[in-house]
Amino acid sequence: MLCPRLAAFREVQRAAHSGWFNAPVPSFGDDAAELLIVGLAPGLKGANRTGRPFTGDYAGELLYQTLRKFGFADGIYDARQDDGVLLRKARITNAVRCVPPQNKPEPGEVANCRRFLAAEIAGTPQLRAILALGAIAHQAVLEALGLRRGRFPFTHGGLHRLPDSTLLADSYHCSRLNTNTGKLTVAMFESVFASLARHLAQAPPEGLHPSTILATG
Repeated sequence: MLCPRLAAFREVQRAAHSGWFNAPVPSFGDDAAELLIVGLAPGLKGANRTGRPFTGDYAGELLYQTLRKFGFADGIYDARQDDGVLLRKARITNAVRCVPPQNKPEPGEVANCRRFLAAEIAGTPQLRAILALGAIAHQAVLEALGLRRGRFPFTHGGLHRLPDSTLLADSYHCSRLNTNTGKLTVAMFESVFASLARHLAQAPPEGLHPSTILATG
């Protein structure tokens, strides 16, 4: 068993809510994705309940409405796995696939899930950009790719050219806590997606050093 604490917490939720998904949450989206969005972990009453990343809680409302606005999603998000939403050239996953107590995975649990994130990235052959929602997701992406964190510091709005020419974009997590406190506004979140949309609409620029930060918020 990779993560005993997470497995035990999941069993508690299964006993209390037998109708919930209560299992490692799989990725969701287009197999031909050019954009991979990496969150932290399933929310207790969100993805852990519904079985689809960012579905069932406020973070999902903001994420899916933004994806639709920028042409990465079709359909109307209704906080259900069967609401008919389809992603276009985009895919969503998490750094940790199982719900953690208090929405806080431990470092060892993030490390244990690294193999799954690495496989997700490697299994997306048309990938051109990754959006990390929060510093832990940012670090998990770099570690899954075997890159040194010091070369690519997390900053909201930061865009980093990785050695394989993939663009790593950073945003504060679209959680209710961050939006309620003003740490992240809708305009700030949409600005990151606007940068990603511009990047994906054109050929990758040439001649940039892999560690160059192209933009910061």
